[in-house]
Formats: sequence, C-alpha cells, structure tokens
Amino acid sequence: MRIGKFGQINNISKDTIRHYMDLGLIVPEKVGGQYDFDERCQNSLNRILDLKAMGFTLNEIKTIFTFRILGNLIPYEEEEYYKTIFMSKYENVIKDIENLTNIKNRLKKKIDEISKEKRKKKFTLGVHISTLNLLRCLKCNGKLVIVDGKIKDNQIIDGKLRCNCNEEYIIEDGILKIDGYYRESELNFLSGYISEYINVTDSDYLDNVYKGIKWIDKKVDFNNFKSKVILELGSGFGFYLRNIYNKLSDDCVYIAVDHDLTRHRFLKSILERAECRKNIIFLCTDFLQIPIKNKSVDMLVDFAGTSNYSFEEEEFLLEHMEKYAKDNGYLIGSYILFKNFSMNSLIGEQYRKNFVMENVKANIHNMGYKCIDDKVSDYVEEGGKYESFFVKGEKVYNYIFYGKR
Repeated sequence: MRIGKFGQINNISKDTIRHYMDLGLIVPEKVGGQYDFDERCQNSLNRILDLKAMGFTLNEIKTIFTFRILGNLIPYEEEEYYKTIFMSKYENVIKDIENLTNIKNRLKKKIDEISKEKRKKKFTLGVHISTLNLLRCLKCNGKLVIVDGKIKDNQIIDGKLRCNCNEEYIIEDGILKIDGYYRESELNFLSGYISEYINVTDSDYLDNVYKGIKWIDKKVDFNNFKSKVILELGSGFGFYLRNIYNKLSDDCVYIAVDHDLTRHRFLKSILERAECRKNIIFLCTDFLQIPIKNKSVDMLVDFAGTSNYSFEEEEFLLEHMEKYAKDNGYLIGSYILFKNFSMNSLIGEQYRKNFVMENVKANIHNMGYKCIDDKVSDYVEEGGKYESFFVKGEKVYNYIFYGKR
C-alpha cells in the first residue's frame, strides 16, 4: 500500500513515516516510483511503537534494530539481548521515578511555602500632595488644587483636582486620569501576562530587550537624580520602571505615562507589593495631553514610547515632549528600527521615517541632546504575538541612546 493509506491505517502522519524511513527503521520497497508499504513495514512499525511505549528513544530503537540485523541473532541470543536492554531500561526508569518523586516533593514544598506567604499590598501608591506643584491644567495652564478626596500618608488615593477655569481632573485608586484620553483594555494582565509574553515572544527579540535594559542600568547612576523629575513615555507593563524602581531616590518623582488604564493598574499593583515606597505619579492619558508644567522634567525615558507612537502617527513623539524637558535635561531612549522594509511591510510608507536610524539620530540631535553613549542591538527576524509589527524578510533592531542637553 502507499504511504497515505499506511499512515491512515496506523493513525500517524506522512511526516512521521518519512522520519522513520530517514532513520532506517522502516524500509519500504520502491515500485514504479512509489513506495510500497507491506507487512514487513507494518511489523517494523509495530515494534517501533511498542518500544516507544516502553520509553525508548528513536535513537535507542535504531540501535536495537541495527544490532538485531547485523548480529544475526539466534532465538536464545535474541532473548538474552532483549532481556539485557529491557532490564537496563527498567533500572533507568526506576531511577527516573525516584528523581522525579524527589523533584515533585521539592516543588510541592516550595508551592506550599509560597502559598503561605502573605500577598497583601505593603502600601498604596497615590499622587503625593508634594507633587501637585508639577501639575498644570491642559486648558488654562493654571495650577491644580485638591478640592475633594481621600488622602492617606500624604497621598491622594481618590479625589478631584481643579484649576481656576473650573476644569476638573479625577484621581481614582491613585491614578490620575485625563477624561477622553485613556482607555481600558479587556485583557486581564494580572493572570500571568508576563509569563505568556515571554513564552510567545522570540527569544532573540527578548534577548535584545534584556540587554538593552541592562546596558542602560550600567550607564545611568540614579544617585545623580535625587530630587529630580523623571518622565517615562509609555510605561506599559513596567519592564523598565520595575528594573530601576529600587534605585530611585525617595525624593525623586517618577511620572509614568500610559493611555491604558488596565496596564497602569497592573503595574501599580506590582509596585505596591515592593519592599519600599517610591514617589510615582501614574498618569493615564494620551502622550499629547500630559498635564505637567513646562521645563519641569530632568530626564525623559523614551523606552520604545516614540516607536510605538510612530506605528500610527507621522510625528516624532519626542519632539512634542521638548517643552517639558529642562534645558540641561537627560534622555534615555530605546528605538525600534528596521534595516529594511519588505513589499508586504506592515509599516505604512508615511510612518517609516521614524524607524530609520539616520532620522532618529537626526531628530535627537536637533533637540539639542549630545550623546554620552549609545548602543546598536543585533538584528532579529521574528517578534511574537505581541511584537507582530514586522513580517518575513524584514530585519529589526534597537538603537539605545543616553545623552544630555
């Protein structure tokens, strides 16, 4: 019979049959240009499946088949041979069971220990009263004052801010929300999102992200930013903030901007279980609607914020942030770049300029930033479920910049 029928009868795929053929475990005759699978092939397959069911690998099975053929065993020798290999396999399985039982017990013990640990929040993060002087009304540029709210440890957990023009801004669960400029994701990020992200994202892509964060970590000494204001564009799930959180000085103000309220809630809940409290303003708004006063930011953190913005906008986002940055301010930036764009590229032609190295460098230079150090990552050709912005044939990399005006 032909390969399709043989596979159908035995409920195995053609690819599996061909793999067994490549290993020499099944050797059909070729008749008229087609392989013919006869009773001898069926017997070989039965032996393969039987040995696999006993835990033998394909390489071990190949050794058994080869020894049986080349040894030309008589019945007594065959019985002794099989007895020896089965006994050896049996002893190995006993050892494996003992090892797995030990591993199982250790895992159970660790799970029990973790389950007994208290998972309550150590504190609640809100908008600290001392940071209100940084905030400004988007309409009249007036100062914002608290008119109603729940305050705990000098932090506004829930309440309203108002300016002279009677424009109101809502703080809910410690997050300052700008009406009309935020959204809530339907995804439940608290249910293992980070684990899923790592599992479904290409390892080389993740390696670039990891190396980029570590490179910045080595270059930036946050001891130099005591009493300073740091603004991050697109804090997302906090890959960068969580890495530097413990290094921030207690009097440093970190403004985490993201338009996704669900992401903010996720990140905030993570940080509230930390060992130490830092001064974080969770600001949920569009990048172009940030209610802070001009020339108030000592460091801009642009960890792919501009790049993510550029998927749908032609402007170079960082240029819109120039009004907030001090004349002697710092910039930490990580930018997604394309070595090439394919004919099927997902990046529209009008947006591509912000994914080209020369243009990104020129924009940063035109804003007055002088390079302290920079880094170019390796190329990657795959992303993943959440990094699906490039297609086959395109090579993507990161440009990381650390500089000062």
